[in-house]
Amino acid sequence: MPLTYWCEQAWLPEGLKESVLVEVDGTRIAKITQGEPGGAERLPGLTIPGLANAHSHAFHRALRGATQQGRGDFWTWRDQMYQVAGALDPDSYRELATAVYAEMALAGITCVGEFHYLHHGPGGRPYDDPNSMGHALIDAARAAGLRIALLDTCYLTGGVGTALAGAQVRFGDGDAERWAERADALAAAYHGQHDVEIGAAIHSVRAVPPDQMPLVAEFSHHHAAPLHAHVSEQRAENAACVERYAATPVEVLHERGALGPRSTAVHATHLTEVDIELLGQSSTYICMCPTTERDLADGIGPARTLHDRGAPVTLGSDSHAVIDLFEEARAVELNERLASEQRGHWRAAELLAAATVTGHASLGFPDAGMLVPGAWADLVSVTLDSVRTAGTTGPEAVVYAATAADVHSVVASGRRIVADGHHISGNVGRMLIEAMGALR
Repeated sequence: MPLTYWCEQAWLPEGLKESVLVEVDGTRIAKITQGEPGGAERLPGLTIPGLANAHSHAFHRALRGATQQGRGDFWTWRDQMYQVAGALDPDSYRELATAVYAEMALAGITCVGEFHYLHHGPGGRPYDDPNSMGHALIDAARAAGLRIALLDTCYLTGGVGTALAGAQVRFGDGDAERWAERADALAAAYHGQHDVEIGAAIHSVRAVPPDQMPLVAEFSHHHAAPLHAHVSEQRAENAACVERYAATPVEVLHERGALGPRSTAVHATHLTEVDIELLGQSSTYICMCPTTERDLADGIGPARTLHDRGAPVTLGSDSHAVIDLFEEARAVELNERLASEQRGHWRAAELLAAATVTGHASLGFPDAGMLVPGAWADLVSVTLDSVRTAGTTGPEAVVYAATAADVHSVVASGRRIVADGHHISGNVGRMLIEAMGALR
């Protein structure tokens, strides 16, 4: 039976409209009109399309608040991350990820791109099913009500020219051929299941030697699936890459066929002019994760320049220092202001598009992130009478005023998963506490 929602305000492709009726049939939007609410389910405030979190490491959520003491940098943070990675198994990861994805749902996220590299058991020994950890993440997303692009990540070396060590051995498959064999089996397990996209990822030039990259790119081509990679997040990474390969990370990926309209470069913080041209000319997506990049003191990437050169920008919460795509969106603009000492680099509608339609497309769901007939039925409603949003309207309300706490209703793939600010799973805070408590 179709279900109709009445939106007090809705952000449609043609702009902000009032009194909008959205008819949902199954998982899709069937019809959009304007009119009186009648017997429709009422959604007060501003309704926008579902948000896409284009870059997530679910287990990093256990580090929030635990890595903020004392001084340090990305590399000291990474040591603490490895400790958490060493403690997880499929059951505990499923529990943690379910809670993390439910937290995302509360923030209006309806699809997550999970950059997944925690593949194997302690000591690098595969589970009976080598994809047990991947299955756990997909189960978790479904339990929380999200679609998922599981970006199965190739991770072969501990650094440029160094072997895996410690917890890293759980990430590795030995070589790209064995990685592809495992990833192909995962893709086959979810063939035809429309709420799951199995994509690929090259962790970084630190973790995948250039001669192994073409097999990962070939997986993306063969399956017509997304291909993501961490790119130039750290200056030290760039220096090691240039010293070893006489090329920047972007140049290495370009030479090995890993850039293009299905590819996403995550972070892209420290780029040369040549890098920017290669990313733009190849139409590679750029995933900015500002709250993580500032938390790890990574730096500020040239988001506007990349966008203007032809590289579409998306957003991710990455390490989950914060799960709030409104904060990620406005941080893109505010970072540009800090770097340039000028305002107004991005229109609010552009940033909202990065968080919605562009993000979904980068994850293999090009028919999501927009309120149009035929699209996935994702409706995120934001209150306009909180102390943060009172007196605001339109995309500016969500990008420059709202926080995740202002999301009061979420319909994902036609299913109501958040109502009155509460997730269908129950107390998400308690779920997080219990899941993380089991790891300590």
